[in-house]
Amino acid sequence: MGRKNSKKQKKKQRSSSEKLIKGIIEITRSGMGFVTVENLGADILIRPSELNTALNGDTVRVQLKSGKGRRLQGIVVSILTRKRSEFIGHIEMNKGFAFFIPEMDKPMPDVFIPLPNINNAKDNDRVVVRITDWEKEGKRPVGEVINILDATNPNDAAMKEILLENGFPIEFPDDALEVAARIPDGISKNDMKNRKDLRMVLTFTIDPMDAKDFDDAISITKLKNGNYEIGVHIADVSHFVQFDTALDKAAYLKATSVYLPDRVNPMLPEHISNELCSLRPHEDKLTFSANFEITPKAEVKQYWLGKTIIHSDHRFTYEEVQEIIETNDGLYNEEVFALNDLAQKMRKQRFEHGAINFSSQEVRFKLDEKGDPVGIIIKESKEAHQLVEEFMLLANRIVAEFLSKIKVNNKPVPIPYRIHEEPDKEKLIPFIAFANKFGYGFDTTSQESIAASFNQMLKNVYGKPEQHVLEQLGIRTMAKAKYSTENVGHYGLGFDYYCHFTSPIRRYPDIQVHRVLEQALYGKIIPDNKMEETCKHTSERERAAMEAERAANKYKQVQYMKNFIGDEFEGVISGVASFGFWVETIEHKCEGLVSLNSLLEYDEFRHIEEDYCLAGKRTGRKFRMGDKVWIKVVSANLSRRQLDYEWVIASGLKVSKSGKPGKQPDKEKLKSKK
Repeated sequence: MGRKNSKKQKKKQRSSSEKLIKGIIEITRSGMGFVTVENLGADILIRPSELNTALNGDTVRVQLKSGKGRRLQGIVVSILTRKRSEFIGHIEMNKGFAFFIPEMDKPMPDVFIPLPNINNAKDNDRVVVRITDWEKEGKRPVGEVINILDATNPNDAAMKEILLENGFPIEFPDDALEVAARIPDGISKNDMKNRKDLRMVLTFTIDPMDAKDFDDAISITKLKNGNYEIGVHIADVSHFVQFDTALDKAAYLKATSVYLPDRVNPMLPEHISNELCSLRPHEDKLTFSANFEITPKAEVKQYWLGKTIIHSDHRFTYEEVQEIIETNDGLYNEEVFALNDLAQKMRKQRFEHGAINFSSQEVRFKLDEKGDPVGIIIKESKEAHQLVEEFMLLANRIVAEFLSKIKVNNKPVPIPYRIHEEPDKEKLIPFIAFANKFGYGFDTTSQESIAASFNQMLKNVYGKPEQHVLEQLGIRTMAKAKYSTENVGHYGLGFDYYCHFTSPIRRYPDIQVHRVLEQALYGKIIPDNKMEETCKHTSERERAAMEAERAANKYKQVQYMKNFIGDEFEGVISGVASFGFWVETIEHKCEGLVSLNSLLEYDEFRHIEEDYCLAGKRTGRKFRMGDKVWIKVVSANLSRRQLDYEWVIASGLKVSKSGKPGKQPDKEKLKSKK
């Protein structure tokens, strides 16, 4: 009898566990939760009383509730991962304790702060608080103050809030910092084991002027047979960040460094990223290297992968290398010139084999000592950038190809490939039709012919008014690159095998690749059965970092354009929707919205999606992506990070270098003409 009851109980438990579903919860302002689950087809409704301490963005496990209603409903059983544990708000002091009141647009309880955790905060101070304990539903979370915000520096608070709302902690956990602090600064004899000594080989780094961490270096030696030995040397971060330590867990949680206009939120503590692992000049450093014998025609004859020790002879900036390339004069000019010659040949070969040549333009802000934007700097990819890029691409490709051949129990060893899927032809149809209106044809008979058509269009469109819009729309039609253990190649780069090996200071997948590569070269491989789960996590964190970077750039745009309220500028329509169109100013590269409501005095406009335009019903006037228009800056809302523009007809109107408008158009005359 007891055995029967036991079997029934186990069957009941198994049936119950089968109803547990993993997903990400979104909580509305009303407090209702909705859990998004892949491949389920519908969200699961969670009532406020059944959230079980879940907060917006958390990854949770949900048990479905039985019932006959059409709507799926459930109860949060457990919190698997908190999206964030740090929050901005203000302190309310009481006798013997304090409360933290979060500044959130989503519901969240106040946080109890014991006096020992107040860290010198005073009543009504704006602070950052970390939740340290929250075990049971119905009890208040307990927290500690980790940062007191400067009331005179709203920019600092805004950047921190952007990081926090995207799930990036602004402070490292104490246990992770403790692990980092215990790592010795010097290189011991034990560290040198199984390493090739390359300290006598000419080696240098090439990085942005303001870079603080240097995770890659290049070496070059001319061989007697006329070929070159080129080394790509990458900081051996996995030597210092041991698997499953508190430091490793903190790095995994972030998964990437985040680059905002006025700061970097690093994946690893500064002691690691800027000191131990940074390939600073005139210092011996531990590295993981990919050495290539390359012919003058840029053909790879053979390669070697392994651990090394290097000594960087010089730290170049991109600007310095670009000057050497253009003048063929300067320090190590022969070596730089040879590297650039090889890189340009490799680049040409890559595009001939199907890579797509999207140009890149980086908009950066010139900031004052307070972090306020005082100017715009537009940086384009030049040969110095391409020199570094091509050798990093080569190393990433070769490492991925090498590891793809490694098998354990006749199964490929799982690694985080960097994949980019082929474009969906259905999604390409409206873009191709739009490109045809500018006279650019596409051959869609194969994925290779699509890539060739893209490259031909990008070559022909260069320097023309429609260049920016066709490049941007072309990029939007492409799939998003991501990490996956299932290798499908990288369509955009034209590679069958690709992974990230070259930036372990700022990307967690690179550390994983280093670990698998070390096992493959020096020991027994232990396959990571959770690698695909990690790929999904790191891909999601990468997208979150991009969102944070976009939000911070938008904040700076709004901050900058507040100086030009009422002024008029020429711009390019950068996006169209049913409620208006976006315009990016030519002078500042700052994007704002022209709302449909502001156009009603001119005409009634409708959205034509396939033509990427708004069209007037009476006048036939079209606002199409890529069109040049004149706009007036009417508002700049920092809290919403939003710029509002108004369209003005300003044919022939000139704008001075100072940004001041010329003669205002006579709108009454314009109306009468209509």
